[in-house]
Amino acid sequence: MTAYDVLRVFCGPRGGYGNELGVVRDGSVLPGPDERQKFAAELSFSETVFVDDPERGVIDIYTPTTRLPFAGHPCVGAAWLLDVPELVTPSGVVGARQDGEFCWIEARAEWVPPRTLRQYATAAEVDELPVPPKGEWIYAWAWADEPAGRIRARAFPGRDDGIDEDEATGAAALLLTDRLGRALNITQGAGSQILTAPQPEGWTEVGGRVYLER
Repeated sequence: MTAYDVLRVFCGPRGGYGNELGVVRDGSVLPGPDERQKFAAELSFSETVFVDDPERGVIDIYTPTTRLPFAGHPCVGAAWLLDVPELVTPSGVVGARQDGEFCWIEARAEWVPPRTLRQYATAAEVDELPVPPKGEWIYAWAWADEPAGRIRARAFPGRDDGIDEDEATGAAALLLTDRLGRALNITQGAGSQILTAPQPEGWTEVGGRVYLER
């Protein structure tokens, strides 16, 4: 049995919710991409991280069906667990820092795979959305309080892998922040919280609470 940790990333203010993440701390036990893909499918989390160098923060990310060069909640979770100043992903080097109860990463919007950012008029409309047909990755959002930068969001990956809705998605939050050009406080899914802030030269910070589930 391959050893792995389970984290909850982007937890709410009281520690609940968050998106589960599997982390295999010793990636050498499953060195090949086919082995990793199979294991990620068996775990069935929205993403699973394989750590190839814990000191340098070299990681490899998989959904149940595909490998990702970059993803938000896996990077936040891995940065918190490894307690490193940066992560090395196929997309590039991701900055990381701990700030009280929050773990932050710094990444670029161009690293994020294609997402449809779909705005709705009210948070209630977002709450009432059914799961859309598969085929398109949709981030549905609405202002909950525009002057305060508060957003209500839900994420629908559109893949045929059993993940109909993502509880918390840092990459989509990064894209939305890049588009709006302002710091955001996002409530996603059933109650997860994602904080974001634009940074100089096209970088964006994404932060949240992380807890070790098991």
